[in-house]
Amino acid sequence: MKPLLKPQCPNFSSGPCAKRPGYQLNQLEQHSLGRSHRSQVGKAQLAEAIRLSEQILQLPQGYKLGIVPGSDTGAMEMAMWSLLGPKPVDIFSWESFGKGWFLDVSEQLKLAEVHHYHSEYGLLPDFSQANPEHDCIFTWNGTTSGVALANADWISSQRSGLTLCDATSAVFAMPLDWQKLDVVTYSWQKVLGGEGAHGVIILSPRAVARLESYQPCWPMPKIFRLTQGGKLIEGIFKGETINTPSMLCVADYIDALRWLESLGGLSASINRSRQNLQVISQFVSAHPWIAFLAQQPETISNTSVCLTLEATAEQVETIIGLLEQQQVAYDIGAYRDAPAGLRIWCGATVEQEDLRRLLTWLTWAYQQVCGK
Repeated sequence: MKPLLKPQCPNFSSGPCAKRPGYQLNQLEQHSLGRSHRSQVGKAQLAEAIRLSEQILQLPQGYKLGIVPGSDTGAMEMAMWSLLGPKPVDIFSWESFGKGWFLDVSEQLKLAEVHHYHSEYGLLPDFSQANPEHDCIFTWNGTTSGVALANADWISSQRSGLTLCDATSAVFAMPLDWQKLDVVTYSWQKVLGGEGAHGVIILSPRAVARLESYQPCWPMPKIFRLTQGGKLIEGIFKGETINTPSMLCVADYIDALRWLESLGGLSASINRSRQNLQVISQFVSAHPWIAFLAQQPETISNTSVCLTLEATAEQVETIIGLLEQQQVAYDIGAYRDAPAGLRIWCGATVEQEDLRRLLTWLTWAYQQVCGK
């Protein structure tokens, strides 16, 4: 039978992601709108976003967090262009974005020694290949594969190289081992449902030391510059952004951070994502026609949950269209380079009851299309 109850919020996109429960645009602080980002009001708002982020993430002493342009992609490119060069580079990839970092390092920066360790969708590469004397690039969570790291045990505490981690769909939803991470990047549009176009870069003291002791041989675009006169541009990490940010997006991000703070902070956000994954895990266990794309249970993402169906690619597309037509779920198709299937966002802003209702409708849609 056709279900009666629909999700109150049918937005399950993996980026931009659903807004927090109860979100209202008119609830945002508006005193900085129409003001210069370099005014006292503007800089105070940006500094507040940085302070709340550092506080909620519980960054170790000496780590620096800054707001940069270009979303997570801009933050990662800034890190690679500014830091890479003095050491060989190991790149681990298991989905499209990690592979993209390899192409940028090998084809744009054209570094002399790049080692690429790649696995297909659903699997992780062999991290035992990581050389602690090399710089290392990896994603924490494969947004397009639904495969995430269980931990950072494979990273040496005695490494001489830097670790650069794209954590855009992991931060705020998965515990990160900060002492193993020298550079972390993310965007606001993922776990907390912020608006796009802005990125965040987090630097360890080791990364700052590299920046202040190494000058890349290639021309550095202004938008990527983290140093001036051989010293870190401290203003980036105090709210003095490189280019003009959207103060509306900043207000939106602060709203999400304060919502998370009201729930109990980082642990609450991680628990919400884990509980959402549990809803889907129980459904998968009870229905033989659906499975996780991730091959190992401990690597299943609790944010970008990727699923395969006993159905043709055309049937999957029809199911997705049917759910959208019924206003039950928007934007849940697998990433264009991934195997045909579903990708359901389960970050902290998604409600468990909405997931339960979606899965009831998914059963109905599957039966309508596949007759099972």
